[in-house]
Amino acid sequence: MRGVGTVLFLVVLATLVATGARRWRIPAPSLLVVAGLAVAMLPGAPGIEVTPEIIGLVVLPPLLYASAEEISWRELRAVWKPVGILAIGLVLASAAIVGFVASLITPLSWQMALVLGTVLASTDPVAVTALGRRLALPPKVQVLVQAESLFNDATSLVLFKVAVGIAAAASAVSWQGAGGEFALLAGGGTLIGAAVAGMVALIRRRTEDPVLETVIALVTPYAAYVLAEAAHTSGVTSVVIAGVVLGGRSDRLTSARIRLQLHAVYGTVVFLLESVVFSLIGLSLPALIRQLGDADRLWPLYALALAGTLIAVRMLWVFPLSALLQWKGGQKDEQQGFRRKTNWRVPVVLSWAGTRGVMPLAAALSIPVATAGDTTLPGRPLVLVLTTSVVVVTLVVQGFSLSAVVRRSGIALEPDHTEREEAHARLSLADAGMRRLDEISELEAVPEVVADRLRRALQARQEHARERLDDIGGTNGAGESADHIYRQLRRHLIVEESAELQRLYDDHRISDTTRRRLQRSLDLEEARLADA
Repeated sequence: MRGVGTVLFLVVLATLVATGARRWRIPAPSLLVVAGLAVAMLPGAPGIEVTPEIIGLVVLPPLLYASAEEISWRELRAVWKPVGILAIGLVLASAAIVGFVASLITPLSWQMALVLGTVLASTDPVAVTALGRRLALPPKVQVLVQAESLFNDATSLVLFKVAVGIAAAASAVSWQGAGGEFALLAGGGTLIGAAVAGMVALIRRRTEDPVLETVIALVTPYAAYVLAEAAHTSGVTSVVIAGVVLGGRSDRLTSARIRLQLHAVYGTVVFLLESVVFSLIGLSLPALIRQLGDADRLWPLYALALAGTLIAVRMLWVFPLSALLQWKGGQKDEQQGFRRKTNWRVPVVLSWAGTRGVMPLAAALSIPVATAGDTTLPGRPLVLVLTTSVVVVTLVVQGFSLSAVVRRSGIALEPDHTEREEAHARLSLADAGMRRLDEISELEAVPEVVADRLRRALQARQEHARERLDDIGGTNGAGESADHIYRQLRRHLIVEESAELQRLYDDHRISDTTRRRLQRSLDLEEARLADA
């Protein structure tokens, strides 16, 4: 019962904090970590021990899958070169430099320092995606940050397995073996993820049951992860590939009604898992600290130094890479007769967006307790504490300040830009529908009454889109656009209609089935008004 109570407490705490973060416009992961750390330091707080199974098998697959589904194929193709350089080159550099620094300043052996470097080498897709949802970044920048955090895990995990093998078995470094293991993990994970995505796509095309569709969507990331791990390949890579493939084809797999349901269900699952896992990071740190010995009492300084090293290495890698890419682009521009100015705003944001989170914690927890000779692996508690501490530092320092960095850089999209783009798209869709209706009407394929009804609906959509385009950048005398006033009044009327519907039900004039159906219609209309 105590375990169940702890889980319920975590869910309630995480939900309250995450809800407050949204209301106060504060990054939820950063606030959740702080809240978990504060609760863990209270007198009488229960000790929380996070196991690798909780993070690696229960939490990671759906969160990775949800992050991968958001990746746009078109934008990914445009940034695959810098993503590859960051996902491989930056991870190798970070692992080597952080491992070297850790061997100099901490009591860790060089083998365990290398393990720590590989654990912290990659950015975290869960944290990056959760932080990025609040920022109106340009599409290419958003995809670059997310794709790097998703694909650099394969490199980091391969290095981690090699480093753990060296530390646990005291074996020599075999770069040929490391290259073969990288090919097995990344290549095998890619093949299994693509195969799972193909099978799921075939099943979902032949399924119209909303409940079954929801179950399939929830099981897919776990299936991709478990199958890949069972084949001794990368479960993380498998989940990412499955998410990217299925995410780009979601509109062709199911109906609109099922997509709405899947979005609501998966949104709830992701919200709860993200909230709980970031709370656990803060809650688990005090218990890990208590396992340290007297020789590790300077761990706070070690953690700050390693976090600073990670940030410095990332900046020293991103800025020259950005300069090189802009120089190559500038050469092409000069051939066309104009000169491009060097832009440092994007690399500043990219450098500061390299937060750590769930993935490093999962990797650190999977470090074996004993060596191949059944002796205790020295330094494991300190590696866990330093990993968790660096995660906390990056989530708090970079997480709380990332929004300000984006705002000061000036690369965030203005709200008017997004509204104008959406209004133009809505107008184009209505125009396309009107043209097709005119073609069908000329062939007399539909009754005139039906054609007139469809035409009036399309004309209303066209007029609504034109009004939004007129209102963007201009307001009426009261300081609010006519479209905004309309949405406010319509929502007010929907509230009154909902109250009347409830009165009809209370007076036994309608059945519960009718009440639910009509209430759903009102809810859908209110949701459309909120999204408009």
